[in-house]
Amino acid sequence: DPRTSFQILSGLARKRALDLTLAALSWHQRNKHALNNYHFSSTIDACAKFNMWTTALQLLSMMGQSQVEPDMITLSTAISACEQGGEWEKAFLLFNVMARKNAELDTMSFNAAISACEKG
Repeated sequence: DPRTSFQILSGLARKRALDLTLAALSWHQRNKHALNNYHFSSTIDACAKFNMWTTALQLLSMMGQSQVEPDMITLSTAISACEQGGEWEKAFLLFNVMARKNAELDTMSFNAAISACEKG
């Protein structure tokens, strides 16, 4: 059930249990469970809390393998992960990806990009 798996991932992310969050997402993928942006966003958010921006970007790549197109929230969360890791260039590249996709850029995405550039 996608809703239950999202609740598990989200709960683990909130508790800052990154290893368990990543293991749970991997388990769901291996077992061919239906994953969506919520699953990936919560896991990317957990990565951001631990300054694991490289893992966050790897998760964005994994989304394609799961036939999940990153949405504005997922990309903004990845921008925040890069920002927290001090990777303003990567954050700005993701922001440009969003703009090129004609995504509805919102306050969250602008704030994350601005904050990343301020730190850079």
